[in-house]
Amino acid sequence: MADEKDRKTLEERHQMSDLERLRHSCAHVLATAVSRIWPDAQFAAGPPVEGGFYYDVDLKHRISPDDFPQIEAEMKKVVKENSSFERMVVSRDEAMSLAKAGRLAAVSEREVESVFKVDLLNDIPEDEEISIFKNGDFWDLCAGPHVGRTGNCKAFKVMSV
Repeated sequence: MADEKDRKTLEERHQMSDLERLRHSCAHVLATAVSRIWPDAQFAAGPPVEGGFYYDVDLKHRISPDDFPQIEAEMKKVVKENSSFERMVVSRDEAMSLAKAGRLAAVSEREVESVFKVDLLNDIPEDEEISIFKNGDFWDLCAGPHVGRTGNCKAFKVMSV
C-alpha cells in the first residue's frame, strides 16, 4: 500500500486530468470484473499510473496471462452496462460497517471483511471526507474522481499481472 506521503490530497485528486480520470475509472471496471469472476478477491488500491491503471488484489486463484481473455470479456460486459459512477459521502462508522460486512471493493456482501479497506479507513485522517463510489453492483472506498459512466471506458487491454 502507498505510504502516507504518497497519498494524493483530495484537492490533487480533483485536479486529475481527463486521462487520469479515465484510467482510474478503468481500474474500477477491472476490479468489478475480477470480483465477479473471483468473489473472494480482496482489493487494496487502484490508482491511475503513467502507463495505464492497475488494482492491487489478493485472491486464492493466481491470475496468469491465461486469465486475461476472461477478465477482458467481463470488463467489456461492465462497459456495456454503461453504469454511472455514483459518489456517496458516508460517515467513518458507516464506511467501517460496510468494510467489515465485506461490501467494499465487492459486488455484494461477503462472509469476510474487506480487509484492505479496513486498513485504508484506519489510515484516513479524522478530518478527511470519506466517499464510496459505486458503478452498478460494485462499491468501493474511493475519493475519485471518475468519468461519468462505465461506458466511457471502451479502450483498454489487460497486459500484465
